Amino acid sequence: MQYVGELISIGVAFSWTATALLSEFGSKRMGNLTLNLMRMVITLVFSGILFWVTGGSPLPAQASTEAYMWMILSGIVGYVIGDFCLFQCYIIIGSKFGQLFMTLAPIAAAITAWLTLGQQIRPQAMLAMAVTLAGIAISVMGRGDGHKLTLKLPLAGVLFAIGAAVCQGVGLVLSKIGMNHYETSLTADMAGWLLPFHANFFRCVAGTLGFAFIMAVREGFAPLGKGVRDRKGVAAAIATTIFGPFVGVGASLLAVQYTAAGIASTLMALTPIIIIVPAWWMFKQPITAKSLLGAFISVIGVSLFFLL
Repeated sequence: MQYVGELISIGVAFSWTATALLSEFGSKRMGNLTLNLMRMVITLVFSGILFWVTGGSPLPAQASTEAYMWMILSGIVGYVIGDFCLFQCYIIIGSKFGQLFMTLAPIAAAITAWLTLGQQIRPQAMLAMAVTLAGIAISVMGRGDGHKLTLKLPLAGVLFAIGAAVCQGVGLVLSKIGMNHYETSLTADMAGWLLPFHANFFRCVAGTLGFAFIMAVREGFAPLGKGVRDRKGVAAAIATTIFGPFVGVGASLLAVQYTAAGIASTLMALTPIIIIVPAWWMFKQPITAKSLLGAFISVIGVSLFFLL
């Protein structure tokens, strides 16, 4: 059983890599809103099956109104806004750079926790922020006309990527607040590892309603009907859902039971490095020395958040 937690953590990083690549494929094939709405519905179905198998009912455990409100707010921020931005950045700049910018999420989470929960930001965290930003800058900046530093990626894609990272960090803190309310208001016995899945159900309800509303306003549901008939697109949506909310989340919870949370979080943050070769193979995204160096430095920055 030695190093089982570390091995699971590395498996989670590979799982999230698969999620990013499949999301880029599905977004480019079916569109951002179609893929996101399908993912939310599939997650609700899978959640219902999980609850039925473990508790005899397809519905999540009841909780307080405060828990519902915080989880729904987390779903709006993390799923509706965050995943919309994430999948849009995949379309514009690709999953390789999208995952690189997601290393900003711990920074957003730390600042949000400081503002809402009163958690202190240590000097080591400031160093981690600086290292992470430096790694991203190395990857996305280059010399332009007149040897001036210039952005090598489309600005819209970068803004969507930053928005996705910020929303993931903020959504994580909102989820933590919601799960705290959820846990204290539970009226029935429930295994601790199931709590995030029950809480996530309400995040997915908010995500489903949010994406359905945006789709209805922007383009109607014709693209969704077309996407449902696309076998490869549906397969990508199902695989993305499995590798993300289920295998990824479940395995991440299991990893911290066998090893220190800091070690697990660091190993799970290896996705920006792992994704480089698959992104080159699947989408012909070039591999450069600068992109490799930037990804390594960014992952080091994330590591400093958890290990110092």
